Amino acid sequence: VQLQASGGGLVQAGGALRLSCAASGRPFGLYAMGWFRQAPGKEREFVAAISRSGGSTDYVESVKGRFTISRDNAKNTVYLQMNSLKPEDTAVYYCASKYTRVVHTVPREYDYWGQGTQVTVSS
Repeated sequence: VQLQASGGGLVQAGGALRLSCAASGRPFGLYAMGWFRQAPGKEREFVAAISRSGGSTDYVESVKGRFTISRDNAKNTVYLQMNSLKPEDTAVYYCASKYTRVVHTVPREYDYWGQGTQVTVSS
């Protein structure tokens, strides 16, 4: 599976961005998807995940109510809508896939990773 993340950029606090992750190589609908982020000097952390059907989602507490993960299996794409962005959301954001039905939150459990897209939120 090849994953290509896009949509990052520079935005002011309170602004919004939508990240996209396009998948290719294997049937997208067989994979649960996740978004993770890594800030400088910090470990990679879970942000959001969605089951392969899209029926289940999970979020880290700090983004609940602000971020929404979704997927379009017909377009082989997963999205992360990020609203009310804060400076502490600044990080490189990665998408990942796992061959499973359910959501997973642990980075090492994922099978494939995209290259990352930078999100910078200015105060």
